[in-house]
Amino acid sequence: MVKESPATYRITDLASTDRPRERLYTLGSGVLSNSELLAILLRTGLPGENAVQVGLRLLQVFGGLRGLHAASFSEVCGQRGVGPAKAAQIKAALELGYRFQRENPQEKPVIHTPKDVFNLVEFEISGLDHEELWVLDLDTRNHLTATNKIYKGSLNTSMVRVGELFKPAIQHSAASIVLVHNHPSGDPSPSGEDVNLTRTVVQSGKMLDIEVLDHIVIGKGRFVSLKERGLGFS
Repeated sequence: MVKESPATYRITDLASTDRPRERLYTLGSGVLSNSELLAILLRTGLPGENAVQVGLRLLQVFGGLRGLHAASFSEVCGQRGVGPAKAAQIKAALELGYRFQRENPQEKPVIHTPKDVFNLVEFEISGLDHEELWVLDLDTRNHLTATNKIYKGSLNTSMVRVGELFKPAIQHSAASIVLVHNHPSGDPSPSGEDVNLTRTVVQSGKMLDIEVLDHIVIGKGRFVSLKERGLGFS
């Protein structure tokens, strides 16, 4: 891990009109770029690379804020000019932003497309280093009423109890559900087990009068809708 040199470049080395903190004071946080917001957290840069440039490099290396969130703590620490303290500040800021987005329970998200599901859960689920299966409960107008995290680990259909998947939906009087799970490898291509599980759940939903709208598999920045591909739905 690279230690910060006493000769690091600070935000104060920039012209006053270009300093992110001063721009935030006078113009508001909304006008700052992502790299400038990161620079405020980083505070210092490296010889030949100021804090804004370090922030920009982090965004490029990890593929934006979502990639930075999905990266492990050690991966962020391993970047030149970033130690444990700076990595912790970045991770904490990203988590606060995510929690703020979900803070108002009265503003229920509406799901109409697979992309809506992806946008809703990708920030959190793509950061996991293990597989998880979630069930989203929806009302008759496709408003999300609950997110149920049902299983952790490999999704072997012999291990998944279909009754457990539908239990929260029945308790919440859900009109329909969406299955979501992640592939930590980053490749969202559905496996044979994914298709078998989908087929079993869809058939069970018909008997329970709870429609299974889709099964979304999420990788790193990508997703696959089994419904759109006709896998497990008939």
